[in-house]
Amino acid sequence: MMTVITAELLSNLAALDTPTVCNALEEIDNKFRDRGFTTEPLVCPFPNLKPIVGVARTGMIRSVRPNKSIGADKRVSYYEYVSKGELPRIAILQDLDGPNAGHGAFWGEVNSNVHKALGAIGVVTDGCIRDIPDWAEGFQALAGSIKPSHAHVHMLDFGCQVTVSGMVVEHDDLIHADQHGAVVVPKEVAGEVVAAAGRVAAKEKIILDLCKSQEFSFEKLKNAMLGPKDIH
Repeated sequence: MMTVITAELLSNLAALDTPTVCNALEEIDNKFRDRGFTTEPLVCPFPNLKPIVGVARTGMIRSVRPNKSIGADKRVSYYEYVSKGELPRIAILQDLDGPNAGHGAFWGEVNSNVHKALGAIGVVTDGCIRDIPDWAEGFQALAGSIKPSHAHVHMLDFGCQVTVSGMVVEHDDLIHADQHGAVVVPKEVAGEVVAAAGRVAAKEKIILDLCKSQEFSFEKLKNAMLGPKDIH
């Protein structure tokens, strides 16, 4: 059953960091232990920004070679696609240049400000970004690299399934992201995540309190570990 995505739910999810959301999903169903999140390194130039939660607006780009068959109208259509929807949006862009991914930047001062104006709150891409000092204020970014040029960057497609840093994303998927990476929060369990995170935190607290206690000993740690499971 799909969870109704409300402003309150988004706010509650945004109060958690992304590793905690991953732990919570695993607590809900062990099948989420090894899927749905970024698995390759991404650069986060704004690690102090709070976690972001929104629905995916997907796209595919290339930058190594020009494509004269794709004009400015393609990008305008993509911007219109990003602009639609009542919930906050997160751009998820896959760079299709393989080993040359990140050759040229789609993202910089202009696109971060354009997307922010359109209602987006951040981007997750395996391509590159630039213009860090001039980036739109408060607009989160996770990227494969930071580079200086836009080269021949162009939009190939949007609203499609993409894979970014090992994370498979469909249009309108619910995304949670922070400096650690990003994860797809399946809408059918989104309403359970906060409670599940609380259960995980309660298990972890037993270990953490013991480790910070003057009464700590290996025997007490061993006994505690034999109770709560999957403490990470």
